[in-house]
Amino acid sequence: MAATLVTCRTPAAGATHQRSPKPIIKTPIVHCVVPNGNAAVSGVRQQQRPVPGRSFTSRRPGRQSRRSLTLASAGNGTGEAVENVVIIGSGPAGYTAAIYAARANLRPFVFEGVSAGGVRGGQLMTTTEVENFPGFPEGITGPDLMDRMRAQAERWGAQLNTEDVEAVDLSSRPFTIRGTETTVKAHSVIIATGATAKKLNLPSEQKFWSNGISACAICDGASSIFKGRELAVVGGGDTATEEAVYLTKYASHVHLLVRGERMRASGAMQDRVLSNPNVTVHFNTEVDDAYGDDAGMQGLHLRNSKTGEKFDLPVRGLFYGIGHTPNSAFLGGQVETDEAGYVVVHHGAKTSVEGVFAAGDLHDTEWRQAITAAGSGCQAALSAERYLSANGLAVEHKQEERAAEQTHAHSSSAAAASDSDTEETFDIGADKHRGQYALRKLYHESDRLIAVLYTAPTCGPCRTLKPILGKVVDEYAGKIHFVEIDIEKDPQIAENAGVNGTPTVQFFKDKAMVKSMPGVKMKRDYRAVIDQYVPATANV
Repeated sequence: MAATLVTCRTPAAGATHQRSPKPIIKTPIVHCVVPNGNAAVSGVRQQQRPVPGRSFTSRRPGRQSRRSLTLASAGNGTGEAVENVVIIGSGPAGYTAAIYAARANLRPFVFEGVSAGGVRGGQLMTTTEVENFPGFPEGITGPDLMDRMRAQAERWGAQLNTEDVEAVDLSSRPFTIRGTETTVKAHSVIIATGATAKKLNLPSEQKFWSNGISACAICDGASSIFKGRELAVVGGGDTATEEAVYLTKYASHVHLLVRGERMRASGAMQDRVLSNPNVTVHFNTEVDDAYGDDAGMQGLHLRNSKTGEKFDLPVRGLFYGIGHTPNSAFLGGQVETDEAGYVVVHHGAKTSVEGVFAAGDLHDTEWRQAITAAGSGCQAALSAERYLSANGLAVEHKQEERAAEQTHAHSSSAAAASDSDTEETFDIGADKHRGQYALRKLYHESDRLIAVLYTAPTCGPCRTLKPILGKVVDEYAGKIHFVEIDIEKDPQIAENAGVNGTPTVQFFKDKAMVKSMPGVKMKRDYRAVIDQYVPATANV
């Protein structure tokens, strides 16, 4: 997860961050302005020792409060609640940090992320089989592993908030972290925002995006436009080789385009690709551009990087597996980074700002593994705990361990509700439905706005979006209909709707599609569409 890029005005000339073991550091206030026009975030200087027992409420203008938290946290002498530690980001690093901080009775506040820089759960949410994470001899899918880590953090009392961070102010104490709907102050911060998949920036990339070009094979590979067609994957590392093997489930043949003389993937993945008769590996191959028509991408213009020879490869899809960019831009230069934007750490997890720690791929330029990210999350949490204790800032939150069954209760209920509607079970009075039978009935008989979510079983971002969209639908109880369509079970429905990737949300009113929204969006974006057709009637 990453925050929206923030432009920060530099402090007054000569001003610098002073590292000190003291809990209060006097530094100039940095005003960070979010480009989308939201108000600037300014530092608030700490005046007094903490005062326990304050409450925190976040309200959205024009609506009743959707989030009201009573925090038994330390204050800052101004009546504001202050968290022990805020964790920005999820994935193996963020969730591990949350588990350790929660078990230390710090009750961490976690901004999991929604769409900025990726999805909740990080890069593993777009990974198929994870076969090298200890404890899973049969392997486990990336989304399943992240769901388990998340449940474990929740079990020990971590406050999980599925929301992007838009701005941070690390220039004054306590630190300020502003999300899309929630603003929090904290004595310490753990940044675990990971990295975002790179793009090739081809001339026609935007034209064919989601209609031939994709950065997520497990999100989009099952789409009808790719089934039975020749596809290409560009890259030579584990991500690219894994995606190439995965796509053989759907494609007639897969071409792996390696830009160098050899692959960088692990030996096991190289062997798997080279021994697969449905994969052809092309070395020293650069992609100059894609070509096609209004129906979508039809092929690639390629070039041999050694000989300069140019040739075309007719393929229906191109998937990126070419590396990542660290999600550190939102920090606005408030912590030290290297030339590539990776956060510089010392002693394991400490950054250039006292009380701010980094974990995972945000600072790891060498190993980039789920297990090393988890280990760095542990380091960051233990470092934050020591920092809080040494400076007399920690406020313990005693709690009883929650039973694992309680944490997983939502999973069993979700599974029970996953069966598609039939003629016998369909009830037009219900708000939520599943499957093509329900969609056809509602399309012809419902007078409400209809929200259709297209998903795929292996789609990690779909798992992120389902609870987000579910909460939005609940706000409009009795006013809209919601239908989930599994594109593997109902491929014809998705094809007729022109859905080329998952997740995608489409809104219908009076038998006409009024809006199509691919990918994971903010709750406010879905509300904005719904409010056009259900004005001022949301149950909030």
